Amino acid sequence: MSNGNGGGRILAKRAGLHVAIIMDGSGRWATARGLARSEGHRAGRAAARRVIEAATHCDIRTLTLFTFSSDNWRRPAPEVAGLLRIFEGFFAFDVRAFVPQGVRISVVGRRDRLPASLLAAIEEVEVASRACRGLEVRFALDYSGRGAILRAARNLPKTHDISAAAFTRLVTEETAGKPVPDIDLLIRTGGELRLSDCPLWEIAYAELFFTPCLWPDFGPAELEAAIQEFRTRDRRFGQIPVELAG
Repeated sequence: MSNGNGGGRILAKRAGLHVAIIMDGSGRWATARGLARSEGHRAGRAAARRVIEAATHCDIRTLTLFTFSSDNWRRPAPEVAGLLRIFEGFFAFDVRAFVPQGVRISVVGRRDRLPASLLAAIEEVEVASRACRGLEVRFALDYSGRGAILRAARNLPKTHDISAAAFTRLVTEETAGKPVPDIDLLIRTGGELRLSDCPLWEIAYAELFFTPCLWPDFGPAELEAAIQEFRTRDRRFGQIPVELAG
């Protein structure tokens, strides 16, 4: 594990950040240690717990964890089955521990292909945390950024509202029908420099942070470093500084 497993107060003070993480590198983490890829996924489960706990101590308003892409179904069947079992245990036990802290849990993505036992665990923790008003943690599970945009486009005519705001609500609304803010900071672990069909609509003006740190080694210190780097960025949203206008 990395030294990020240690604690340390997260120094982010920018209120209301929406941070998203593409959690990559668990399989490579295991392979480099001569372990089965499943061991890497189990270590990734522990990393998710650490990061959620760290996020409760800083000014992150929403944390989106890109957990399982719709394209990940193409992986070998035994690996997919193992991942689904890990997800079930995570939602049934690990995530529930955060509910008393006021953490609200939701899952975005398709649900029709998930095993019934996993879906039951998800729905149970969603219901249990629905009234929570603290950190909001969204898990993108069987998720496709392109797919979310396509579904929103199909449903837009039904709303009789073709505004950008209406489309955003369709793309980002959660199980309870609550839309989420745009992503401010997108972190990808594992050293790869691509987006992999993540929440594409929501990252229009996100700051991107790529780190070689493999997901099982990612922890509070790494999250803090990414947020500190984010705070050095000049976010102009297409504008120019006032002193340059004229």
